Parts: sequence; C-alpha cells; structure tokens
Amino acid sequence: MECPKEFDDIRPFYDREFHDKMKVLVKEPKFEHAVRYVLRDVNYEEFCQQLLALDNKRDFQLLIMRAFLEGLTQQTTRGLTGSNFEQLEKTRSYTFMSNHRDIVLDASFLNLLLIRQGLQTSEVAIGNNLLIFDWISDLVRLNKSFIVKRNLGVRQTFDAARQLSGYIHFAITQKHESVWIAQREGRAKDSDDRTQESLIKMLGIAGEGDLIGNLKEINLVPVSISYEYDPCDYLKAYEFLLKRDNPEFKKSQQDDLHSMEMGLLGYKGHVHFQISPCINDDLDKLSSIEEKSEIISHIPKLIDKAIHSNYRLYPGNYVAYDILHGTNRFTDHYTAEEKQTFTNYLDSQLAKLPEVGNKDHEFLQERILTMYSNPLKNQMEALGREA
Repeated sequence: MECPKEFDDIRPFYDREFHDKMKVLVKEPKFEHAVRYVLRDVNYEEFCQQLLALDNKRDFQLLIMRAFLEGLTQQTTRGLTGSNFEQLEKTRSYTFMSNHRDIVLDASFLNLLLIRQGLQTSEVAIGNNLLIFDWISDLVRLNKSFIVKRNLGVRQTFDAARQLSGYIHFAITQKHESVWIAQREGRAKDSDDRTQESLIKMLGIAGEGDLIGNLKEINLVPVSISYEYDPCDYLKAYEFLLKRDNPEFKKSQQDDLHSMEMGLLGYKGHVHFQISPCINDDLDKLSSIEEKSEIISHIPKLIDKAIHSNYRLYPGNYVAYDILHGTNRFTDHYTAEEKQTFTNYLDSQLAKLPEVGNKDHEFLQERILTMYSNPLKNQMEALGREA
C-alpha cells in the first residue's frame, strides 16, 4: 500500500522503488567500504549481484539481512533469545516500544526474533541525526525504516511530530505493519531506562478519538532488552567524563559512526528480548482521569514498569551492584569466578580509554558500574523490593 504524499520524505521506500535505489547504493564507495568492514571476507562484486537480483524489501530482509544478523549473532553473542513472542497475534499490528541500548541492533535483533517466530518484521523509527550520509538514509529506508526528524525549531518540531504520529498510525491501521520505536530519544547512557512523556504526546496526536483512544489504536507493546555486555559501555562512560568537564560537549558524527561500528562488532554476551502484554487494558483503566496531563504522566510509568520488571539479569548486574554499593547483598547470584570475569571485563574496557588521572579513573569506573547495576535497581523497584 502506498502512503499519502505528506509522508514521502520519512516513509520506507516502496518496492517499486527498490531496484533503482539499490542500483545507486551499490555504486557508493562508502557503502562498499562499510560492507567490507563488516563482512571481512566478502566478495563485493558477488554481493552486489545478490542485492541487484532483489526487487522488494521483504526479500532483502529474509535473504540478506537475516543471514547477516544470524552471522553477527554467532560471532558477537553467546546467544540471542526471546520470550513471550507467542502472545503476538499474526493478524494484528503493534507498536513495539523498548529501552534503547544499541543504535543499530535493538531493532535489528527484534526483527530477527520476529522472523524466527514466523512473524512480520516491524518498520523501524530512526533519527535523522544518525543518517550522516545519503547512502545511510537510502539503506535504512530500503530496510523498512522511517525517519524521525530531530533538532528542529519549535514550529518545525510540532509539524514533524504531527507527521510522525500520522505515519505511525497509518502504518498500523492501514498498511498493517508493526513499528518499533525507542522509549526515548537517544540511548540511556546510564541504563536508567525511562519513557519520555513527549513521545507519548507525539503518539497520541493522530487518530480521531481522545488520547487514550488514539494510543489504543496503535497497540503499544513494551519490550525489555537485556545485553549481558554493552560493547559501547566505555564510550558512554567517557562521554559522561567529557560532559562533566565541559557541559557544552556534543558528540560528533564520527563519534556516532564509531558507536555504531562498536555496537555491531563488539562482544555482547547473552542478549534477551522479552515481550510484555499490550497495554490497552491498562490504558482503559486511566479513562476515568479527566486531566490529560495526568494521563500523560501515568502512561510512561506503565511502560517503564513493564520494561523494568522483565529485564533478564546476568551475574555482572549483581556484581556491579555489590561493588558500586560496597555490599555483599547479591553474592548468591554469582560465583567467585563470575565476579572475576566481570571485573576483568571492566578493566579491559577501561583500558581502551585514554590515560586519565586516578580520580577520573574512579569516575569512569563508577559510571560503568552504574550502567550495569541500574537494570537490577530498577527491576527491584518495579517488583516492589527495596533497592
């Protein structure tokens, strides 16, 4: 199904556009460089022939992207698993909303798990700040992504929010495509995952009902993503240090590219995705609240509780909490060997950073320990336990 013209600059490419866009993409030197960087043994000419033999996004995902992601899973993880996917109805489209750890792989791994379950992949929301080159924009739109416009003026921001909300509602209700969107703009650098109210407001703009009716229309499903190790943890810690010393610090495009590369190719240990039930029934319970602002403040808490409750925790999460707080509270959740493994990992990650003074080293270590302990802390609070 084709979209109204108002969505032309953000929608994924149509299948009728696929081949022409791909012909341009494979001739792009930077695309070739990226392919050779990620697929070290690739015969680029043969790979291009495979791409040019395709004429639609579905085959691209099933024949090219699936094989790539399965290979990446084998090379950089100890296994990619998912829970509760069986509760998803094949005839229903959803808005998957998850915590955000990795720039590229959060949505990619979710789609791989959907493919494994025999379900349709989701369209993916991606910020235009990451579309550093035109060829990256073309690639993601060939791979069922739609564009989130960022860093705009006040009036432009409202227009972009209305357009984005309209597209997501159209994708769900008319195209019958599921979508993925992160619960906040950008990754939570300290893994303290919180849904932004502005995102809920945006999703509720489109539709012909009230806020709750509009949100129910898109079937919000919280998704908890748990990486045993975050390959970019040391980069996130270093960013905290740079911002501490210079509050005006902003990452460069090259920093974002480096984070994407590290996230793709770095070791992640176990990776798990857990699906929570659609929140429509919970939204119904808020319908008696008269103040729209009060409803908007409740909905992120619903989503956060679902995400936090369903993290899969690893020994490192418990070790990090005990080291950070100077306790032995969770020693029954890890062995001495597992503690040593995590502390060795921590040391190896910190060693990748430039030399800093002792106090700065302590700051960086505290930042990484916080990243790994926050999922445990948030899960305890979500389950009503003392954190």
